[in-house]
Amino acid sequence: MQILGVANFSATTTPHACIQRGGATTYRRSQPVSATALKQIAHSMPPEKMELFKSLEPWASENVLPLLKPVEQCWQPQQLLPDPAKPVSDFMDEVRALQDRTKELPDEYFVVLVGDMVTEDAVPTYQTMLNTADGTRDETGSSPTPWAVWTRAWTAEENRHGDLLRAYLYLSGRVDMLMVERTVQYLIGAGMNPGLENNPYLGYVYTSFQERATFVSHCNTARLAKEGGDPVLANICGVIAADEKRHERAYVRIVGKLLEVDPNETMLAIGKLLRNKITMPAHLMYDGQDPQLFEHFAFVAHKLGVYTPTDYADIMDFLVGRWGLEKLEGLKGDGRREQEYVCSLAPRIRKLQARAEERAHKDGFQRLKFSWIFNREV
Repeated sequence: MQILGVANFSATTTPHACIQRGGATTYRRSQPVSATALKQIAHSMPPEKMELFKSLEPWASENVLPLLKPVEQCWQPQQLLPDPAKPVSDFMDEVRALQDRTKELPDEYFVVLVGDMVTEDAVPTYQTMLNTADGTRDETGSSPTPWAVWTRAWTAEENRHGDLLRAYLYLSGRVDMLMVERTVQYLIGAGMNPGLENNPYLGYVYTSFQERATFVSHCNTARLAKEGGDPVLANICGVIAADEKRHERAYVRIVGKLLEVDPNETMLAIGKLLRNKITMPAHLMYDGQDPQLFEHFAFVAHKLGVYTPTDYADIMDFLVGRWGLEKLEGLKGDGRREQEYVCSLAPRIRKLQARAEERAHKDGFQRLKFSWIFNREV
C-alpha cells in the first residue's frame, strides 16, 4: 500500500494508497472514479503471439494445472468456523468464544481485515479480467484449454477466501456488515482497470506480483492476529496465505516460461507494467460515503505494517531473482533498457521510502473515520 509518507509514489504502486507531501495528506480524486474513466488500451499483443500461447498449452497442462488442488483436498470455510449444525447452546458458545478472542484486536486491524475481505470478494471481476486476455481467455465458458481450466479453478479456490473472511467478520460483531456489503457491491460494479491491454504477457506479470503481494499481506494479518490473542483468526489468515503462495508459484512459473521462449517481449511487458506502476485490484473501492476509501484503507494498512512500500520493493527483488532478470540474455535494445530499469527499481524505491518515512514520523499520522467500524476513527 502506497500511503502516508511516500511522496513520489502514486496510489497504484502497492497493494493498496494516498500521498503525503510536506506534512499534508492529499488525495487524487474527490469522487469515485469508474474504470471506464481511466485510460484504456486494448489488444496490444501482436496477433502472431497468439500461436505462441497455443503452442504452450501442453506445457501448461504439465506444469501449471498440477498446482491446483482437488476440491476434496481443499479446506472449506465451514471447517474453520463455528458449526451451526451443533446444538444451539454449543453453537452460541463457539460464537461467544470467537467474539471474546477478537476483543483485544484494535479497530485498525479490522479496517485492514475488511479491506482484504472486500478485495477477495471481488473475485468475479478478476475472472472477467483474466478472460479478456487474447490467446488465453475462456472462449466458451467451459473451454478445455489449460489456460481456461486454470482460470476457472483458480477462481473457485480464491472464492473461498472472501467467504471465510466475511463469515468471521459477521460473527465477530466488530464491523458494520451493511456497509461492508455495500462496499463489495460497489467494487464489483465498478470493475477494475489495471492496464493489462488484453495482453497475457502483461496479465501474467501482473498476477505474479498480485499473488505475492496478497501472500505477504495475509501473512502479516496472521501474525497480528496471533499477537493480538486470536490464534483461530491467525490460522484463517495463514491458510489463505498458503493458497496465495501456491497460486503465486503458478503465475511466476508461467512468466518464467515466457522469458525462456520469448525473452524480449516478456521483458518489455515487465518493464511496462512497473513503469506504469502496479494498480491494485481494489483501487475503485467505495462504500457510498468515502470517495478516497481505498487510499484511507491503504494508509491504515501501511501504519500497521500489513503492506508497505518496502514490501513492494521486496516483491520486485524476489521476482527479479526468481526470473533471473539480471542475467537474462537474448534481449534487443529496448528489452535491455527495460532490464536495466527493472533491476535498479527496488533500491530506488527503498531510498525514497526511507526519506518519506522520516518525514511521516516527523509530521505525525492522520486519523481517519471508517463506515466499516461504525464511523469510528483510527
